[in-house]
Amino acid sequence: MTKRILLVEDEPGIVLTLTDRLTNEGYDVTTEEEGLAGSRRALQESFDIIILDIMLPNRSGLDICQDIRKNDIHTPVLMLTARGQVVDKVVGLKLGADDYLTKPFEVPELLARIEALLRRATMNEQSAVRTDSYQFGNVKVDFRSAEVVRDGAMLDLSAKEFQLLQYFVEHKGATLSRDELLNEVWGYDALPSTRTIDVHVAWLRQKLEPNPRRPQYILTVHGLGYKFVG
Repeated sequence: MTKRILLVEDEPGIVLTLTDRLTNEGYDVTTEEEGLAGSRRALQESFDIIILDIMLPNRSGLDICQDIRKNDIHTPVLMLTARGQVVDKVVGLKLGADDYLTKPFEVPELLARIEALLRRATMNEQSAVRTDSYQFGNVKVDFRSAEVVRDGAMLDLSAKEFQLLQYFVEHKGATLSRDELLNEVWGYDALPSTRTIDVHVAWLRQKLEPNPRRPQYILTVHGLGYKFVG
């Protein structure tokens, strides 16, 4: 699947250069040139990497990084700074940034850092699924045994319900479109409709939510899709 990158940068020359190069490298690039729009994008859509300039109109890259982590979104964040000051780098890392690059920089170095962050994220996800269980509320998910327990009682989930729940957990905090869920859980060769997603989400809510009519864990993001916040 094509990796999605959000680039929040207000220098047109850098935006143009990086968008062209990253697109040529096979990435799907979304750009924003000011902080408030960048923050909204980062919180509402699912990306594989987020690149943030520190100095932005309306809201700084540091503020956006803080917004992302406060919403429990674990997408790798790469900070760009023209200052080169240690304090900016330290603050960025303390707020949850994964790496930083000081302007001016060489594009090949940026590409190498992106690839390293993607590899690390993939390894972390695979490790979590292989070795860990996950708990939210009174629900415990065991990925190795494919079992889900609520209040000590085993739940009867279908294979697709479990796969959908696993995908939600792996992308906690991200807004996932119905098309993405269809492609990633059902596969490109399957022929279900987006209504299939709504039906399976409704089934999961019946089994997992304290009050399915007022879900706490699998939320509807109107016009966009669903977000898991357990």
